[in-house]
Amino acid sequence: MTTKLNRKKGEKGFTLIELMIVVAIIGILASIAIPQFSDFRSRANDGAATADARNIVTALTALQK
Repeated sequence: MTTKLNRKKGEKGFTLIELMIVVAIIGILASIAIPQFSDFRSRANDGAATADARNIVTALTALQK
C-alpha cells in the first residue's frame, strides 16, 4: 500500500515545494500589508497634527479671554 508521495510509514514533515509555496504566500501577503500599514501611520500622524493644532487654537483663545 502506498502513501502520499510514496513516503515511508514513519516519515513526517513537509516537502520543499510545500514550504516554498507557504513562503511565497507569506511574501505576497506581506507585500500587500506593509504599504497599507505605512499609509495608516501617515494618516494617523496627520490626524494627530490636526488635533494638536486645534488644541493650540483653543488654548490661545482661552488665553485671550
